[in-house]
Amino acid sequence: MNQTNNESKAQIVYLSHGGGPLPILGDPGNQAMIDFMRDLATRLRRPKAILVVCAHWEENVATLMGAAHPPMLYDYYGFPDEAYRITYPAPGSPDEAHRISELLKQNNISARIDPERGFDHGVFIPLKLMYPRADIPTLQLSILRGLSPAAHLTLGKALRELARQDILILGSGASFHNLRAAFQQRSASDSANDAFQDWLIETCAGDLSPSEREQRLLDWEHAPNARYCHPREDHLLPLHVCYGIADKSAQVIFNDQIFGKRNVAFLWE
Repeated sequence: MNQTNNESKAQIVYLSHGGGPLPILGDPGNQAMIDFMRDLATRLRRPKAILVVCAHWEENVATLMGAAHPPMLYDYYGFPDEAYRITYPAPGSPDEAHRISELLKQNNISARIDPERGFDHGVFIPLKLMYPRADIPTLQLSILRGLSPAAHLTLGKALRELARQDILILGSGASFHNLRAAFQQRSASDSANDAFQDWLIETCAGDLSPSEREQRLLDWEHAPNARYCHPREDHLLPLHVCYGIADKSAQVIFNDQIFGKRNVAFLWE
């Protein structure tokens, strides 16, 4: 990778964070994703800070984590005791939270800072695999209640200045998030999901104009089998924020099975 030309630019990734704590617990259905995440940090430049836009935090207005030492938030249930002993003691970044909040407000986006919010599993699962030393300042940005694709593209556009900073922006969700189908048909072929993943690759990484790409993301419900893959779009919308920031074609960096269901991941750099 050419660091000379890119060292001051953000790296933006949208990926699946897998099923709860299972990637850390060694679940074989998450193995392809585990291998991918452990390798991903080696292909990225080490960032000065990490901003995670996560599916598991919804607020009425864009809200940033402001804790200097974020606690753990075990937002899952029914797992072995070890799932509740996972730690990820990365420092927060209150100063960065303030800067991003001000950037949003300058672009007419309401924003606030939550000084108590902890790392949920959409943050600590991928980062524990990618950066196990937990030594990079990390903060989180909520998605917006109402789950409007237009609002999330606008949110990303308001953060476009971050694309010129040496940070990693991580959209943490899943390109397939129908848990019932995943658990009922873990090893079955799934042409319906394949059609949606192919559409998503064409949308994010295909030879489209910016206006075509944006319109497809706005109209994502019209994609093949969209509501089968996303009965609720919370895990898709971090992608809209990422694209709003990046405003260009992505690279496909993961195209494999998680829980027997195909998922994809993208990188903008």
